[in-house]
Amino acid sequence: MGKRKLPYRSALAAAARGLNEELQKERGRRCVVASVKLISIGSFCLATIMSLVNSAISAEEPVPPPSGQKKIAFAIHGGAGTIDRSTMTPERERAYHAGLERAVMAGYEILKSGGASLDAVEAAVRVLEDDPLFNAGKGAVFTSAGTNELDASIMNGKTLAAGAVAGVKRIKSPINLARMVMEKSPHVMIAGDGAEAFAKEMGVELVDPKYFFTEERWQALEKLKAEKKETPVSDKDRHGTVGAVALDQAGNLAAATSTGGMTNKRVGRIGDAPVIGAGTYADNRTCAVSATGDGEYFIRVGVARDVSSALEYQNASLGDAAQRTIDKVGQLGGTGGLIAVDKNGNIAMPFNTSGMYRAHISPDGKTVVEIYK
Repeated sequence: MGKRKLPYRSALAAAARGLNEELQKERGRRCVVASVKLISIGSFCLATIMSLVNSAISAEEPVPPPSGQKKIAFAIHGGAGTIDRSTMTPERERAYHAGLERAVMAGYEILKSGGASLDAVEAAVRVLEDDPLFNAGKGAVFTSAGTNELDASIMNGKTLAAGAVAGVKRIKSPINLARMVMEKSPHVMIAGDGAEAFAKEMGVELVDPKYFFTEERWQALEKLKAEKKETPVSDKDRHGTVGAVALDQAGNLAAATSTGGMTNKRVGRIGDAPVIGAGTYADNRTCAVSATGDGEYFIRVGVARDVSSALEYQNASLGDAAQRTIDKVGQLGGTGGLIAVDKNGNIAMPFNTSGMYRAHISPDGKTVVEIYK
């Protein structure tokens, strides 16, 4: 993007008129502050002032947080399970990489510009909900009755406020509605018809259930029915969940999780994704966690809260705490994984399956997308 140059005759006037606006928009950029001082003093040449103003306007990257301010960190997942490299076509692998990269960048751009962790995790999860490759939103799997029932939750690490929806059938973005439950109702979880009635009150557009139909998910259901098996053979159909965790520049943590559940699940079955403390948890004092796996086991272990508790009460490192929690799930017979970020910006992404769709931003700002173990 090229530099925007102010016309000579209006440079000072424009700088003065836009002073307050620039201070808010640029969030304390040094160039704008310098311009303000120069304008107030009025003793410097016009060329110097114009140069400083233009520098502030044309800057594409926000100024790094001041010394001592907490760094940002961001990670997402698109589900864990049996992900066999030998059966993954190059085209499909590229599609997964592209979907994960879109989602992680959607959240990271918000954090990088000084936005809130809650906004970042919601934005990333919404991208994944709109991608039919992932089992959430558009790509949700089918119940035994051939319907789609979606769950989601979100949590604010600063206040411990949380919101969740479960068993919704006509909500395009369950994570968006979960945040509304958190911010615009006195409740933490609303399910089924009640959640959709709440959505109408909030002005949320309801979609036709046909919106969630994808041929791949339907064929997965038909295959299970033909084999007369209630539980999916492949973890890919059990663990389809998406989630995000974030640490923003203000030091606030947030987590969000969304899912379509498991293929051929009983109508009304609810897994860990909308359960605060199981599939989602965030606390500024410790960490933010989003999980994916066999929901029943993750609920029994209280996976997300278990990781946080290890940091809070045992002074454990994030990596050790996250791995120990996944080990507990495995000891019970469950499989899956989780993503977590702690208050210092450390990231952990353990799983006990052959793969987990995941992505994060490295300390040097590079996008890292991974699928296999």
